[in-house]
Amino acid sequence: MNLLASMRYLSALHEHRHFGRAAQACHITQPALSNALRALEAEFGVVIVKRGRTYSGLTHEGEAVLAAAHRMLHENEVLQQLLKSEEDRPRGNLRMAAVPTAMPMLARFAGRLRARHPGIVPTVLSMSSLELETGLENLSLDLALGYTERMRSGEVKLTAWPQSIEHYYLVRRSASAGQPALQFGAPIAWAEAGRLPLCLLTPEMHNRSIVDQAFADAGVSVKPAIETNSVLTLALSVSAGDVCAVLPGGMVDAVRSHGELEALPLVAPEVRTPIGFMTQTAVRPSRALDAALALVQSPAWQQEVAAHSGALRG
Repeated sequence: MNLLASMRYLSALHEHRHFGRAAQACHITQPALSNALRALEAEFGVVIVKRGRTYSGLTHEGEAVLAAAHRMLHENEVLQQLLKSEEDRPRGNLRMAAVPTAMPMLARFAGRLRARHPGIVPTVLSMSSLELETGLENLSLDLALGYTERMRSGEVKLTAWPQSIEHYYLVRRSASAGQPALQFGAPIAWAEAGRLPLCLLTPEMHNRSIVDQAFADAGVSVKPAIETNSVLTLALSVSAGDVCAVLPGGMVDAVRSHGELEALPLVAPEVRTPIGFMTQTAVRPSRALDAALALVQSPAWQQEVAAHSGALRG
């Protein structure tokens, strides 16, 4: 039995929650994956996977094995990168994720990192805040970009690398046709925005709780015209229909080329949300993560963040 490979299969099963999809992700057959997991159970003398007609999760013992699997896979990646990287040329994989509204910033960061270090292969994922925190804690993520105010004081300590203070805008179709780019209009109160047909993120998203609280503080109760878990849908629904959307500055910057749109700063109340990169404090960083954190703290990257998020200039 290849213990490391079996641990990788277990991690894939937990991520995909389906035997067939996990096998496909690992480029093996489903029977091969099942046999490897049974061999793993025989090795440790415990039942790891709850078996039924479909995948039903892991046993208590399985959760402990999974935690060990994540640590083993992390240390293996750290060692592989140490052995394969040259002094100034890091090589290896880097798993990063962001909350949906911060994806434009993470995509930009991945591009800059890849240009600076061609040997690094970033994986860029969109996740909820809870998924980000879980990924950092179980080491399935190296770096996360999200709401630093949510950092929990649990057993696993996280380190934050502040990036931006987000401001919020109402984005709607512009009354002025034929503009070359998105226009910025006069500020609008949350209470007034709440009376418009809105496309908002679904309730499980932390951004939605921020927006709902702002409307509540303004004394209005909002029933969205459209709900979605996709920030792309937020922007496109405004372009294609008669709804408006509430977007943070980083998302507004991503649709600047849409001349049919205008963005109005939302006021009364003033809502400001810190966004930052996060890592697990205690783990040994890989060469790729060290390089990413160096870029995070570089003046050139910080200037780029300031230009494309927060309080935008028209």
